[in-house]
Amino acid sequence: MTTEANTFMFILRGGKSRRDMSPTEYGQLIQKYLDWIETLKNSGRYKAGDPLEAAGKVLSGKGGNLVTDGPFAESKETIGGYFMIAARDLEEASEIAKGCPIFENEGTVEVRQIAEKPRPEIQQTAG
Repeated sequence: MTTEANTFMFILRGGKSRRDMSPTEYGQLIQKYLDWIETLKNSGRYKAGDPLEAAGKVLSGKGGNLVTDGPFAESKETIGGYFMIAARDLEEASEIAKGCPIFENEGTVEVRQIAEKPRPEIQQTAG
């Protein structure tokens, strides 16, 4: 891995749900994810990743007072999980994302770089 790595998030959307697969198909898919994660770990690129439950809530409006229970969108847009990985740039991260098993399951991966947090200016006072 390069010494100047940035952090990227892979947002996994869509794909067939567990209920649309046989137990064998589901088990094979999970094994592919585990193998891919192991490869990422061995290369020093893996930072985090987890599947997400289908149920959740979306808060919006003033003070977050408007609450909508989910799932929230068509299944092709539902966020099913995420990974955080280290890569040199967006192009390298996109190449790494191409190895994600979600493509064998009719899903998509959105690749986004984690932005640097703004650092407040430290005020110097004359003393």
